Amino acid sequence: MPNLKRRHLVLGTIGAVGALVVGWSALPARQRLIPSGPLPIAPGQAALNGWVKVSVDNTVTLVMSQSEMGQGVHTALAMLLADEMEADLVQVRLEQSGDDPIYNNLTAVVDSLPFQPEDHGVVKRATRHMVGKLLREIPGLNGTGGSSSVNDQWLALRKAGASARLLLIAAAADTWSVPAAECSAEAGRVLHASGRSASFGELALRAAQLTLPTDVALKDPSRFKLIGRPVRRIDNAAKLNGTATFGIDALPPDLLYASVTMCPTLGGKVARFDAAAALKLSGVRKVVSFDPVGAGLAGVGSTSGGVAVIADTPYHAIRAIEKVTVEWDHGPAAAVSSRDVAAGLAQALDSQPGKAHFETGDLAAALKSAARTIDAEYRVPMLAHATMEPMNCTVQFKDGAATLWAATQAPGSARAAVAKALGIKAEKVTLIVPYLGGGFGRRYFTDFLEQAAVVARLADGAPVQLLWSREQDMTHDFYRPIVVSRHRAGLDSQGRLVAWQSTGAGPSMGLPGLLQAALLIGAYDTGYAFPNARIAYHVSESPLPAGIWRSVAHSQNAFFTESFIDEVAAAAAQDPVAFRTTLLTGDPRMTHVLLRAAELSGWGQPLAPAPDGARKARGIGLHRAFGSVVAQVAEVSIGEARQIRVHRVICVLDCGFPVNPNLIRQQVEGGLIYGLSAALHGEITVDKGQVQQTNFHDYAPVRMRECPAIQTDIIASSEHPQGVGEVGTPPIAPAVANAVFALTGQRLRSLPLTLA
Repeated sequence: MPNLKRRHLVLGTIGAVGALVVGWSALPARQRLIPSGPLPIAPGQAALNGWVKVSVDNTVTLVMSQSEMGQGVHTALAMLLADEMEADLVQVRLEQSGDDPIYNNLTAVVDSLPFQPEDHGVVKRATRHMVGKLLREIPGLNGTGGSSSVNDQWLALRKAGASARLLLIAAAADTWSVPAAECSAEAGRVLHASGRSASFGELALRAAQLTLPTDVALKDPSRFKLIGRPVRRIDNAAKLNGTATFGIDALPPDLLYASVTMCPTLGGKVARFDAAAALKLSGVRKVVSFDPVGAGLAGVGSTSGGVAVIADTPYHAIRAIEKVTVEWDHGPAAAVSSRDVAAGLAQALDSQPGKAHFETGDLAAALKSAARTIDAEYRVPMLAHATMEPMNCTVQFKDGAATLWAATQAPGSARAAVAKALGIKAEKVTLIVPYLGGGFGRRYFTDFLEQAAVVARLADGAPVQLLWSREQDMTHDFYRPIVVSRHRAGLDSQGRLVAWQSTGAGPSMGLPGLLQAALLIGAYDTGYAFPNARIAYHVSESPLPAGIWRSVAHSQNAFFTESFIDEVAAAAAQDPVAFRTTLLTGDPRMTHVLLRAAELSGWGQPLAPAPDGARKARGIGLHRAFGSVVAQVAEVSIGEARQIRVHRVICVLDCGFPVNPNLIRQQVEGGLIYGLSAALHGEITVDKGQVQQTNFHDYAPVRMRECPAIQTDIIASSEHPQGVGEVGTPPIAPAVANAVFALTGQRLRSLPLTLA
């Protein structure tokens, strides 16, 4: 497999700090058991390390740094702790963490550094180590995203559980005057061979006085009792009986409500407004304007400015906002359309070679000597996140301090953004993170949080809940951007791939040059052994706001790469699966996943017709993302009015050790359906700077009647757990597009997939 030659970030970092890399890489990584300051404890409660507290009532509290947005992360992380601690899962309670650096999510950043997964060289190891140590010095980086939570805390929480167990055993041994080696723990109790036993709660206060063991032996996987089993989610009951609290459910005393209207033109602002009619309505407190707000973390551009009504109830606020008349300053985006942006990107690729982030071999010579070359251009549109819970935030600003109820994926950024909007220090912001009604990257952004803070500042100390309507949410997102990608491949006279070139064009997403390789993730690290290749990206900005979307750049790069691989296989007159295997000779893991998907789907065997008698065909997509490998085979037919119908999808996943197969299947299937919605329907269009889609009637998810049967196969593995939450999304669009080609001979190179 070729090495990544142009490691801009790596080489730039090493060049800047020189010997610091060597010096720091020789040091051990910073520990993750002891926080910078003591944990707050309630009466009868003892903190055994930075993650675990035990109460005299025998409850075990896990200090939770990750946001739960439906992915089941609270359950998975509680399983890690409970298994190593030998606690019963029903004992475990959750408590939101602070912003101490031990809770920082390092994996989301470190695993995105521009290295090939199979690169195990000293430069990669030293750089990852150094970046990890740097990030562990900065508080407030406990974000939830990048399919990284279990990966990041796999060892941290197991060590926290094991060290807590050893403390409790030592406390029991000390109490009974017996050797600790004669004691064991099970189901929340410490046991001795003599028959004595004590609950964790009975031992907690004594255990907290002992010295924390930091060098602990973790369980062999053969001894796991919870990890690896299909354990039910610990939040099931609350979500079934209605007691679960989401951001929209915040109800502090004396709560007021704010409804907003924002400039329909992206990035526009208020020129002037007249609130006289609204202020005459009962229940209305104030009408205020606010300026456009930037994306914050992981996005570029800004939302529109607008007007907010503060009222006694949501009904009063919604009714009153309709009475406010606003004159808008539409700004520079008023002349922009998504069609023109896409055309501009294609035009740029006519003359711009893009910045290469991966090169190997001699591409020019390989293309010149090729017996045949294949060219194609692929495009993807803007996409909204469309979370089920619209953007909302509740803020109380009183006596120079703030309390923030925010469904956020990035607590540290949320506190900092609200503090800046209020002109106070972040330490003056108390943050409460409830359940998130969907995230998909949207709740990494801070625009709606800052809006809420600006409005709450004018509420005379009362808490205010700012709630966007579905229409405001759909038309004021930070969208997955338009990207155009040009591809060229060369085949020799035996039909072997000898050259591979891809050049994408789109916005920078706010990334500096050293980090722009992230825009090609899923394109330069495919696992395919391209003998001569150049993979590049041309930055072309536009006024349209852009941000991370579920699976980040993998969503478009998988469509580009896997569709074009299929196209090249067809040009070589080779079976798509067989052609891929010839390029995966150095990656047995990806080969195994590919061949397993082919086996389970009956690849190469005749397919029964669809229920209406229409012919069906299969297509395949293979992708590596967030440390996991996924292959999907889609069975497709064409219905009336040339409608693409997906009947069944076989999905094979290697995600390392499967911590909870139930959660993995749920996430893979949910991600697949999310990606299928984008493949068949998803498109945000802009005309004169204004988003044309407003709700689910014209930005449609896959409906139940369209949803295919999904068979998910999880490869058994003892390797470190990898990402799950987003990996089902990228391969489905190319799998369906490739099936359409097999069925009709028509190659669809733009999303959403539409037959002529």
